[in-house]
Amino acid sequence: MKVAYHTLGCKLNFAETSRIASDLEQIGFYTAEKGEDADLIVINTCAVTQAAERKDRATIKQLQSQNPNAFTVVIGCYTQIKPDEVVAIEGVDLVLGAEHKFDVADLLRKFNLKREGKARVFHTQRKDVEVFFPFCTSGDRTRYFLKVQDGCDYFCTYCTVPIARGKSRNATVEQTVKEAEKAAKEGAKEIVISGVNIGDFGKSTGETFLDLVRELDKVEGIERYRISSIEPNLLTDEIIDFVANSRAFMPHFHIPLQCGSDEILEKMHRRYKREVFAHKIELIKKSMPNAFIGVDVIVGFNGETEDHYNESKSFLDSLDVTRLHVFPYSPRPNTAALAIKPHVQSAEKKRRTEDLISLSDSKIRAFYEKNIGKQAKVLWEESSDNKKMYGFTDNYIRVVSEYDPYLINKIQEVTLGDFEGECLTIL
Repeated sequence: MKVAYHTLGCKLNFAETSRIASDLEQIGFYTAEKGEDADLIVINTCAVTQAAERKDRATIKQLQSQNPNAFTVVIGCYTQIKPDEVVAIEGVDLVLGAEHKFDVADLLRKFNLKREGKARVFHTQRKDVEVFFPFCTSGDRTRYFLKVQDGCDYFCTYCTVPIARGKSRNATVEQTVKEAEKAAKEGAKEIVISGVNIGDFGKSTGETFLDLVRELDKVEGIERYRISSIEPNLLTDEIIDFVANSRAFMPHFHIPLQCGSDEILEKMHRRYKREVFAHKIELIKKSMPNAFIGVDVIVGFNGETEDHYNESKSFLDSLDVTRLHVFPYSPRPNTAALAIKPHVQSAEKKRRTEDLISLSDSKIRAFYEKNIGKQAKVLWEESSDNKKMYGFTDNYIRVVSEYDPYLINKIQEVTLGDFEGECLTIL
């Protein structure tokens, strides 16, 4: 049996899809190669914006048209928040909410891919989910993803994640580290630490995220860790200091700011002011001058005036960060932001989005240019393109070279050359 997987959204979704693929492989399913017909389709959805939901629907329909006889399973945040919309999509056979996504293998064994003409639905509205199991998996990728935490208790006014994923929860440090040790035995060289609100790790076990990273750094065989998105108020000075002096944690951070105006941050119910954010950036750059720092920004949030936007842009311009991940505000059901006025017009959201993307482009190019001619260590990744292969330096510069299968999942010291598209070459 062949399976076609498609994942939308965050790194955590990719980790979860990989876990499901591993479960399915154990009962006789294998990933369909490009061009092969699939017997089963598994689509892991995102619901962070209206645009994400549109992409979910388009992806489902596209994969169904490419595999018209396949049994179609849809999981992820979209199915948790709007199960009725997913059920209404013609050809969907199985819809699984947040608590049931890892039941795919068991349910397929039960149903034996028998189609009924209407979707079977497994969905619960419970918000007090307690169960959590960490896992570390790679799927068809070179880098591994370690899920250390799920859920969120923050309830930012624009966000549906607490509704989609429940309250913050995690396993113990000891249980989590064992997953990294398993990955090391499988040959993993790099692990991305993922979760919904990873800085909140330990809330359900009386431990801290700092406790976790200290223990992970001791795992033999893992040469690199990357911390995925972490809230600025949870990125403590102690964590930054540890990363700067650790054996294996890379100088690479992804920190959501969302807006550079304190007034808008308060409307968003964010738990910091911009001075806190600026302090974190300054501290990172002081101890790790060549660190890559990605920043999430929402533009056009309800109540954001032109003055708020200009204040935010000026603040972002002043920060020594590498890349901006820019999102126009998207109204989400059952969120407090819907009551905030005035609303920003779509055309103005688009203008502000394009303006910040332009600022981001200049920042990322300047960062890459500063690294041309420098020595760097690149972890080469598997590629479906046999003419080129790609990898990342410790500080997350994407590098391209001629394909060499013997270098896959190996770290090579190189001299960084000039631009080739959005990558740097090697000399």
